[in-house]
Amino acid sequence: MAASVVARQCLETVGHFYYLPSVPAVMATAMLTRRLPTALAVILSLAVNIALVSRESLTDTVANALLFVAVSWFVAEMCWRLRAAQDRARDLSDRLAHRNRVLDAILASTPVATIDRDGRVRFLTTRACAVLGASAEAAVGRDLADFIQDFRPDQLTDGADAVWTGRRPDGVTYPVSIQVGLIPENADGVHATLCLTDLTQAHAANARARELHAQLNRVWRLNSLGEMAASLAHELNQPLTAATTYLHASQDALEKVGLMGQSAGRTIDLAKAQLLRAGAIIRRMRELLAHESRSLQMERVSAMVADLRGILLMIQNDAGVRIEADIDDLNDHVRAERIQFQQAIVNLIRNAAEALQGREDGRIRVIGRARSDTVFEVRVEDSGEGVVPEQLETIFRPLTTTKSSGMGLGLSVTRTIVESHGGTLAVERSELGGAAFVFGLMREREMEDA
Repeated sequence: MAASVVARQCLETVGHFYYLPSVPAVMATAMLTRRLPTALAVILSLAVNIALVSRESLTDTVANALLFVAVSWFVAEMCWRLRAAQDRARDLSDRLAHRNRVLDAILASTPVATIDRDGRVRFLTTRACAVLGASAEAAVGRDLADFIQDFRPDQLTDGADAVWTGRRPDGVTYPVSIQVGLIPENADGVHATLCLTDLTQAHAANARARELHAQLNRVWRLNSLGEMAASLAHELNQPLTAATTYLHASQDALEKVGLMGQSAGRTIDLAKAQLLRAGAIIRRMRELLAHESRSLQMERVSAMVADLRGILLMIQNDAGVRIEADIDDLNDHVRAERIQFQQAIVNLIRNAAEALQGREDGRIRVIGRARSDTVFEVRVEDSGEGVVPEQLETIFRPLTTTKSSGMGLGLSVTRTIVESHGGTLAVERSELGGAAFVFGLMREREMEDA
């Protein structure tokens, strides 16, 4: 403001400029501040000019003052709008820079490639280079068909997602999923954006899940056969013993009345021998199948349950339920036979899924917690109707079932597995409203403390 007054005094010697030197002062104030300081600058300029400049009349003073206010305020308004436009441009630039950083971060972690209409590679991210097994310098400009067998760009459709066979420079082939996004004609010549996903690990995981499923099925058949043998031995031993006793009594009675001939006696003896032999065979089969020795090793409950992810996903999709796992993985070292434990968990989850058929929002939860220094408790609970009191005494009994297509061996086999691990299988009321099957495993404290 002082500079404008000095300029005004200097210019007065060559002409009457009045308020003109004050306009830059108002402009500078408007560029640096808001409306109130600018209004004060305008008022101060008016006061200084009125005080220093002698006017011919009051009308001339008022007219020049109003003209100065209008011009200076218009200039100030232009300055404010310029500042606002600069602020918007700066904000837009910052947002664009942030979006570019986000896009760069996304591209850095995503296997993306772009190709032209002839199928030549135009751009590759670092992750895409890892999938193709080639550097960006080696791949850009080459046909994508050099890396993807039978790849044809003219057959691409927008939104397509197909599995192809990739071939790395060392000749190794692998399954790769390609998601396609077609781009309209543009000056860069880019025809499509491809998202590449190496499916090697996914296919290997599926193969492991299928192998585990086959192992569990074999274990289930053996366990079921053992449980069936135990049940049959128990049920058949009594009638076999009774038949042997009746034959012996008949032989004594015939001898007393003198009707027992030598041939008849030998026949009865042979019949008794075969009955005794049948009983011995059943007992040996029972000992072989029902009392198979199991080697308990140090295992982690969280790892054993995690291995079942593929199988549990199939059960979840087939039954339309949600399966959750909540295992304390800091204290879950136990002594267990891995496959047998997993079979028990799958049996309990399948039973729970069958109990939830026809119910909306069905939930199954597998919970693992350390209950003491020696026991790790495992719970499999559901949100079904639970077990009715009348079934509590018979629910674990072999060949007892409430299902029309069941054999009554599932829970019996599961109980046998749990008991072979030194635990006891019990049923309780679940916090979800249904049944909760609970058992304990022996903890391996040394591994947790290490």
